[in-house]
Parts: sequence; structure tokens; C-alpha cells
Amino acid sequence: MRILIVTDAWYPQVNGVVRTLTAMRDELGRLGDEVHMLTPQGFTSVPCPTYPEIRLAMVRPRHIAKLVERFLPCVIHIATEGPLGLAARRFCRRRALPYTTAFHTRFPEYIEARFRIPAGWIYPLMRWFHGRSSTVMAPTPTVVGNLEERGFKNVRLWGRGVDTDLFKPGPKAPVPGPGPVLLYVGRVAVEKNIGAFLDLDVTGSKVVVGDGPMTGDLRKRYPDTQFVGAKHGAELVSYYNAADVFVFPSLTDTFGLVMLEALACGVPVAAYPVMGPRDVITDPAVGCLHEDLATAVRTALSLDRKACRVFAEHRSWAACAQTFRSYLHRFEPGLIVETHPMTERRAD
Repeated sequence: MRILIVTDAWYPQVNGVVRTLTAMRDELGRLGDEVHMLTPQGFTSVPCPTYPEIRLAMVRPRHIAKLVERFLPCVIHIATEGPLGLAARRFCRRRALPYTTAFHTRFPEYIEARFRIPAGWIYPLMRWFHGRSSTVMAPTPTVVGNLEERGFKNVRLWGRGVDTDLFKPGPKAPVPGPGPVLLYVGRVAVEKNIGAFLDLDVTGSKVVVGDGPMTGDLRKRYPDTQFVGAKHGAELVSYYNAADVFVFPSLTDTFGLVMLEALACGVPVAAYPVMGPRDVITDPAVGCLHEDLATAVRTALSLDRKACRVFAEHRSWAACAQTFRSYLHRFEPGLIVETHPMTERRAD
């Protein structure tokens, strides 16, 4: 199949959405599909308010039309609810093309954390965006149930995987200071609840891998924490391997791919018992979920690293790609260049 994936989240960002879509592109290619990524690269963009690392594409409908008509896909998947996602949705609606969407990120909760706008005000907009999708893909059973309770239709489970060839036990990054090593990997932003990790009264050295809008402020407030910036590839893996426990303080993530990456390196996880961790840490042998994060850390430190690795080995990107592919809604490429006047007038 010729598959077009539209995403506002793409490199140089490095987050769970980008990693997931990269894995899908690569795995679908191995299955014989031709995948084209429509991303902010190549468009004029502006920094996202309060998060300048994220670039928002300045896109017009005719730009989307030209790019889609050039590729002539037989499947369109809209991965994000940003400017590109909105433009692609409009294009599909005007031409009566079926498409699928994904609910990767709890934007309503993130907006509430950043701007104090109640999440309940934002969910109707999200429901509108996904309302005409033939399938809304969600990463965990908890997210599926949550969306259905909020009135979303056609929601299906699309899990996540991990590259166990890259993320595996091996060389350790040098981490000065006393052990044990407590590691956080991810965006350094308010919605990640990093303060809950940095405020922990536990023995050891805290390491933060990642960048974000709060980095400068947190460096000043927590001088004993090692902020090493974003890391990639083997260097990122070396920081996982240097850790004795991976601390995931987020209360809003829909999944938390970094937890699987840590487990694949043999690192047990400490987290809160909320959406995301509940669906990833399904075996108490590989992590501890507790309302008291310090208790979760102390318990996780006693867990077997080999059990963590074995757990991760059963979560593959190949199986994830097969599920993704099964939800796609195929159409004839010739429909892309055919205009339907009645549909255009009625499209929302």
C-alpha cells in the first residue's frame, strides 16, 4: 500500500510520538508498503507558545492538496491534531476520503497544566477532530475506555513496542555521585510533573535526560541534579544502563514509551498508579506503582533486572505495525484528484 502519515510531531523533536511513527514507517516498509511522512519539514514554521522546541507549520490547504496529489496514497493516517493534521482532515473531508486518526497525547490535560484552561472545555474540540475518523487509534485499554466515556466513537487499541536490538543491557554512561542512580528521560516540561521526581527525599544521584522549556529554571532550583540534555541512540541507551531505577513521575501520559525502553535495558520502573504506567507496568516484577513515589523508587530498586529485560522482549514494534496496518481504511488513489462539490460545501 501507499500510506501517507500526516504528523505535526517530527524531528528534531524526540518524543514518544516521533519514535512511534518512525518505528511504524520502518516496520511498514519491511512489510512492503511505501510510506510517505508529511511533516513540518519543508514548511515555514513558528515556535509553539510556551514550547519553542515544537515548530508549528504554516500550511495552506492548497499546499496539502499538491503534496497529497503528488504522492497519490491509497491510505491516509492523521497522527496529530496540529496545523498539518487539521489541514489534512479538511482535505479528506472535502474529497470524501476516509482516513484514520490517533490519540497520542492528552492535549486537554496539557493545556490545563500550562494555561489553566479546564480540560473539559478542550475535549469537545478533540471529539470534533476525531469524529469523522474511520478508526481512532489509542495506545492503551485505559485510554480507549476514557475516550469512549467522553463520547469518542470508533476507538480501537493500538499498543506500543520497543526496539530491543537498540535498547539492551550494555555500556554505562559515567554518572558522578553516590548511588543508586535515579533516571528520568523525557521532555522537561510542566505536564511531565518532573518536580515530583526532583523533590524526592531518597538516597542517590538524580539524572535528567532531555530538554524542554523548564530546563533553565530547574537547573537553578535543583543544582544537585545532573541535567545532561537530550541524548540519542547508543548514548541514550548508555544512560538507561547507568540507572538503577527509572522514575516516571507523569500523571498525564497516555503511554510512556520511555518506560519500555528502560525495561529493555533491564532497569525497573517507579511510577504513580495512573493512566500510562498502569497499562505498561503490568507485572509487579518489573516495576512499582505507588501513590508515594519515594516508596515506588525504594521498591523498584529491589527488583530483578533480568526480569525487566525478559518482559520487554515480548513487546515488539513488528506486532504494533501489524495492528496499525489492520485499522487503515484503503481507497482508490484516483479519488484524491476528484472534487465533489456537494461534499465540499457540507464538509466540517
